[in-house]
Amino acid sequence: MRAHEAGALHGQAGDRGPAWLRHPDDVNGLVTPLWAENVSKVDGVLTVAGLGVDELAGEFGTPLYVLDEDDFRSRARAFRDAFPEADVYYAGKAFLCVAAARWIADEGLSLDVCTGGELAVALRAEFPPERIGLHGNNKSSAELRRALEAGVGRIIIDSFEEIDRLAALTAELGVTASVMVRVTAGVEAHTHEYISTSHEDQKFGFSIAGGDAFEAVRRLLAVPGIDFRGLHSHIGSQIFVTDGFEVAARRVLRLHAEIARELGVVGEEFDLGGGFGIAYTTQDDPLPPADLARGMLKIIDEECAALGIDVPHLSIEPGRAIAGPSTFTLYEVGTAKTVALDGGSSRRYVAVDGGMSDNIRPALYSADYSCTLASRDSDAGPALSRVVGKHCESGDIVVKDEYLPSDVGAGDLIAVPGTGAYCRSLASNYNHVPRPAVVAVREGEARLLLRREVEDDLLALDLG
Repeated sequence: MRAHEAGALHGQAGDRGPAWLRHPDDVNGLVTPLWAENVSKVDGVLTVAGLGVDELAGEFGTPLYVLDEDDFRSRARAFRDAFPEADVYYAGKAFLCVAAARWIADEGLSLDVCTGGELAVALRAEFPPERIGLHGNNKSSAELRRALEAGVGRIIIDSFEEIDRLAALTAELGVTASVMVRVTAGVEAHTHEYISTSHEDQKFGFSIAGGDAFEAVRRLLAVPGIDFRGLHSHIGSQIFVTDGFEVAARRVLRLHAEIARELGVVGEEFDLGGGFGIAYTTQDDPLPPADLARGMLKIIDEECAALGIDVPHLSIEPGRAIAGPSTFTLYEVGTAKTVALDGGSSRRYVAVDGGMSDNIRPALYSADYSCTLASRDSDAGPALSRVVGKHCESGDIVVKDEYLPSDVGAGDLIAVPGTGAYCRSLASNYNHVPRPAVVAVREGEARLLLRREVEDDLLALDLG
């Protein structure tokens, strides 16, 4: 028998929900750890930095990504302050636009980009190129050329072919490229767990265990136009503890010491990547940046002491942890219905005017989200509900399970927190649905960062 198209998204009985989801004492209340700093409710209306969502919906329409600018900036500063001796690179893949790049520059962070398009946004924002790092497992010669011509501060090398491309370009342009080598440490981190496996079966980086990482450094050192700066490691996403970083640091620093001993070169920098988790629902318990910093710095100091080597300069790459909690998505309800299921249970479906085109993560990763009725108070009791989108897919689910007032219906506004990372970045035009606008709110003023796409935008690409 074929599995249901939505897979695990349809795994729970409709009137029970997952074990971690608690019945609310107040269905109108906010679970504040899930929301940006300046979000609250006033007489039932969700507000951000003094503006109600009814005003925002009236001016900008729905669906709408609503970003709390001060929250975004304060999270960036928190990482900068927690790692004062390190280089903090904001991972632009989480969310990037010209304004966000400028905020990152203002707050003293560097910027990690992984495609020519992300680099173009950074350059449009006049981001200092020496504070830009270029990532990517398959950088084209054109992308590498543009990075070299712009003067980016570092390029993270990911393959032997890329070494050859970069060697040819640096010779042609008469420039020197500062590079790091991305390595796979055999560690895969999933939220609060880490699994020390032969996780070399992936497209990123050079294997430590297989010897490719050492060979990559050896080849780089033979190229006159390349300056080797150190090693780069990234172990996963939505990480809530530092255990996985400990295993990765131990393995990468051993390679660092081997390179110094065998090749006579000490890498000056060590990048432990990012992947720091955020709270999407009440089952998530992320560490604040200061606690992450204490744990990670202790790990590096102890490993370097055990190896008898100097501590290299550290860099990290938070993205989701800065952008994710700063934004919520605002939707308008179109329909609501209750469906009878086998065994006498039922499921309430609340359909909104967006869905998998503006948040693919539930369908792609079975990701969990929360939500709240955002436009009014309700006296109705809570009903376990599933918020779904308007797309022609049974897996078009926005929030798998959440308690909403039982009278939620057409015209109501619903808000989903924690959508600042990988929602707009992964947005599509599936079913020819235009992508939503992004609005930043600060001190009672709303500013359009990315305008809403319209049908003319879609048709402009169609040459008939």
